[in-house]
Amino acid sequence: MAELATVTLLVNGESYSLELDTRTSLLDLLREHLGLTGAKKGCDHGQCGACTVLIDGRRAIACLALAVAHAGADIVTIEGLADDGLLHPLQAAFVEHDAFQCGYCTPGQICSAIGMFREVETGWPSAVARDVAAKPTLNADEIRERMSGNICRCGAYPNIVAAIEEVAR
Repeated sequence: MAELATVTLLVNGESYSLELDTRTSLLDLLREHLGLTGAKKGCDHGQCGACTVLIDGRRAIACLALAVAHAGADIVTIEGLADDGLLHPLQAAFVEHDAFQCGYCTPGQICSAIGMFREVETGWPSAVARDVAAKPTLNADEIRERMSGNICRCGAYPNIVAAIEEVAR
């Protein structure tokens, strides 16, 4: 028998209070309960990054996050990035640089890149940082390393990196 819990979340600026099975992933809450299908269920094992969203400003793999563990959190999905009908600068750069082919991974790539920008702003080093105490800068190698958890099955990586580099400048 399923155990139910009431979970209240702020999703894309709107508050939701839902009674859920305590085993419900954040991804399933978004897709099945709220109808927000931007975050994709790629592998459902946390390996592809297609379900990446922002939780309290940090990127997270939604298929591995239990919804009940994030009660009260501020969740932002790809649907919540546009501002009054205007694309987020990263969304516009993806279009301009043709940084997608099938588009399946694109929402996760964009949310992950936004989270990556915040990590860089706060000084988080990466595995390719030569000096972990120095303020990180985003070049192509740094972007590839920091985005390595997001897989593009079509191989649009050069255009994805170019789009991210443009916005990082």
